[in-house]
Amino acid sequence: MATQTQPQEHTDTFAALSDCFSAGLAALIGAEAPLNATPASFIDLVERVRDVLGTASVGYLQEAHEDLDDAVTYLTDALTSPAGDQRSLLAWARTHLRDAIETAR
Repeated sequence: MATQTQPQEHTDTFAALSDCFSAGLAALIGAEAPLNATPASFIDLVERVRDVLGTASVGYLQEAHEDLDDAVTYLTDALTSPAGDQRSLLAWARTHLRDAIETAR
């Protein structure tokens, strides 16, 4: 029985996103950034930050919440999409992650 593995480029891109954004995301909720995060654990971090910001009644934090919600959608879709679509989905996720962190600061 053969096992399916993620393409190396896909895994590397998730790792790059995690390396780039984990510390900033974790800082927003006063948490430690995960080391060597898997795609699933990185998405979990984004969801946790999204949920915390979503409880705030401050306008700019609600905007950051919406960006993180969009990022989760793109990240999750990238896990199951054909290789050709992954690059653009991860690029959109990166944009929303960057915007959310900048907005929430």
